[in-house]
Amino acid sequence: MKKYIIAFTLLATLPAFALAKKPTKAAEPAAEPAKQEVEEAEPVVTEECVINVSLFNESVKNKQYADAWDPWWQVYTTCPNANKAIYTRGDELVEWKISQTQDEAEYHKFRDLLMELHDKRIKYFGDDPKYPKAYILGLKGVDYCNFYKDDPVKEPAYGWLKESVMGMGNKSQIIVLKTLADLSNARYKSDPDKFAADYITDYQQVSMILAAQGADEANKNRTRALETKDYVDQVFASSGAASCDKLDEIFGPIVQDNINNLDMLNKIMGMFRRVKCTESENYFAAAAAAHKLEPTEESAAGCAKMCMKKGDYKDAVGYYEQAIELSPEDDKEDRAEYLFNIAYIYFDKIKSYQLSRNYLRRSLELMANQGRCYILMGMLYAGSQPYGEGMAPAKAAILNKTVFWAAVDKFQKAKMVDPDVAEDANKLIASYSKYFPTREEIFDLPELQDGASFTVGGWINETTTCRAAKQ
Repeated sequence: MKKYIIAFTLLATLPAFALAKKPTKAAEPAAEPAKQEVEEAEPVVTEECVINVSLFNESVKNKQYADAWDPWWQVYTTCPNANKAIYTRGDELVEWKISQTQDEAEYHKFRDLLMELHDKRIKYFGDDPKYPKAYILGLKGVDYCNFYKDDPVKEPAYGWLKESVMGMGNKSQIIVLKTLADLSNARYKSDPDKFAADYITDYQQVSMILAAQGADEANKNRTRALETKDYVDQVFASSGAASCDKLDEIFGPIVQDNINNLDMLNKIMGMFRRVKCTESENYFAAAAAAHKLEPTEESAAGCAKMCMKKGDYKDAVGYYEQAIELSPEDDKEDRAEYLFNIAYIYFDKIKSYQLSRNYLRRSLELMANQGRCYILMGMLYAGSQPYGEGMAPAKAAILNKTVFWAAVDKFQKAKMVDPDVAEDANKLIASYSKYFPTREEIFDLPELQDGASFTVGGWINETTTCRAAKQ
């Protein structure tokens, strides 16, 4: 140990060039360093290597790149297996070299060195459990995209990035995911017919991983993951690859070829749902096939939409009920959506208004700020006539107008809880207020006098305030 301390002290007092056995000019990449490396025998880690690792590591930490270069180069060329820092620090060092040069030939030389750096790291440290070969390939792909701008398609980087994401999965670096999405988008733009399927598949994988990272509360980068997902989603949505016709063209044959492949069917359904193409026949086909293999929330919801399109409304209700049962209890948004859809079917297709209201109330229990539920409830009331049986027709006609008070109350509630529906609610209020009983009509009905409290009868059974129509 004493020998190492003395050696380090002496070496630290010498100028940087004295640390190297080769002259300063030799501390540059050879014309084709990768070929030379392939022929090398297993390097021996010497005492000098250990000292130089310490020297360049400290210098890079302090951003003293010029001081770090020579000891780093000595280690890189003589004992590249000495320490992982050769590569974690070397990446930063070589990028500094690239930033310093104005010469095109030197720029090319150093960017090639950067690629070789990743290859050597894979050779000597590719079995690292935390940063394996797949992780390193991601770095290599990102660096290639950053420094090989003269290559428009960047096919080598695409392969490295794909392999990296496949290998790292949800542990993929955000920059690697973003770079893969951007590169795949660029390839698609260069030849939509050739690369559309690749781009859609890549988007789906990247988006799913970013969503998983964003949902992980233990992930310190979850906010950045969600921001990157928003960016990737926006780029994909505006790319043209996301059109329903394009998805049908690409995935139609794939659905038929994978009719018994549950994993593939689920991925296809997820893709169609994310780009809002859930009215596609291929989405329905995938949902029906998946539901037969193993019913899930996604497949049940898909089958429900298929039944709606075919006019099988009772079957649609049944599938939505299954989707609710199969969905996680804490997934309030989706469950509220399914309940609202059932309510709409009972309102618009089956004409069972009381059942429709029951489902609307269940939906509101999950999410209280749904203005759409209150608007639909108001429409239910406005379309009802609870009075008539055993009553004088003239009186029944007046009392049936009280449903508009209850309806307008719901429209008022809608815009109170959900400003997004305020414009529609105001139009409905103006329209249905015209149908309130007139002062003349309520003259002989004391229970309907202005300002009185009144309970609308029948299945509605809602208490409201009496108001005469404005003349």
